[in-house]
Amino acid sequence: MYWSNLTDFLVMGGYGAFVWWSFGLTFILFIGEWISLIRSRKATCKKLGKIRGYETPH
Repeated sequence: MYWSNLTDFLVMGGYGAFVWWSFGLTFILFIGEWISLIRSRKATCKKLGKIRGYETPH
């Protein structure tokens, strides 16, 4: 598919709203997952440090 200008690219033949909304939602979910993993790792390291009797540097 070829686009003659930026507007045609963004509209994507009438499917642009769905396509860009899907990309945006996926990006937001990836960021949320990344933040969740960081928090989970920190909590796990903290619990493990308490079990072993020392604090981890995280």
